[in-house]
Amino acid sequence: MLWLKAFHVIAMVTWFAGLFYLPRLFVYHADAVDGISRERFKVMERRLFAIMTIGGAATVVFGIAMLAAAPSYLGMVWLKVKLAIVLLLLVYHFLCRSYMLDFAHDRNTRGSRWYRGFNEIPSLMLVAIVILAIVKPF
Repeated sequence: MLWLKAFHVIAMVTWFAGLFYLPRLFVYHADAVDGISRERFKVMERRLFAIMTIGGAATVVFGIAMLAAAPSYLGMVWLKVKLAIVLLLLVYHFLCRSYMLDFAHDRNTRGSRWYRGFNEIPSLMLVAIVILAIVKPF
C-alpha cells in the first residue's frame, strides 16, 4: 500500500505542476501580440497538456489501486469529499484542454485577467485535498 501511495503522490505532483502552469501559459498567451510568440505558446501548451494528462491518469490509476487494496476507506467521509474534489479537478483539467484548443485554433475570447483568476482554482483544491488526506477532519 505504501508503494501505491508513493506513486500516487508522485503522479499527483506531476499533474498539479501542469494544472498550475498551463493556465499561467494561457495568461501570457492571451497577452501575446506577435505571431511567433503565439505559435510558441501553442507548442508549449500542447506539450505540457500531454505531460499533465499522463500525471493525471497515473494519479487516478494509483488512487483506484489504493481503494482496491483498502476498500474500507470508501466508508470515510473525508475520502468521499476528497474524491468529489478530484472529480472537480478532472473537470478543470478538461476545461484546460478546451481553452488550449481555443488558443490552438485562434478562437480564444478571454483576456489574461480572466485566466489569472482561473489559475488560482487548482491551488485552492490542492489545499483542500492535502488537508483532507492528512488531517482527515471528518
